[in-house]
Amino acid sequence: MAKLSQEDLLAQFEEMTLIELSEFVKAFEEKFDVTAAAAVAVAGPAQGGGAAEVAEEQDEFDVILTGAGDKKIQVIKVVRELTSLGLKEAKDLVDGAPKPVLEKVAKEAAEKAAESLKGAGASVEVK
Repeated sequence: MAKLSQEDLLAQFEEMTLIELSEFVKAFEEKFDVTAAAAVAVAGPAQGGGAAEVAEEQDEFDVILTGAGDKKIQVIKVVRELTSLGLKEAKDLVDGAPKPVLEKVAKEAAEKAAESLKGAGASVEVK
């Protein structure tokens, strides 16, 4: 088997949807008994006077389908538009609700996706 270069691997990952990448990462973690969690720096308490800490505003949101409602076919169509999933994958996602449709997207994109799904009759949660 020929060894793939980093560029070849990145080109393959580029064509995958977020859900496909998530499934790949889970399989990779299981196969090699590792975790893909980012390293977190531990900061000690601030040494100093009255500087108020500014809370970071959330800039990445997940759109989670909590229920398909009565118009399941319409919801599947919207899921296919929002993701690049095929018909079977979109149907499986809708059938398996609650499941994330989009992960780590901008606030505007998350709100737009939630509106589209709600318009099709689905129950949606944005986290």
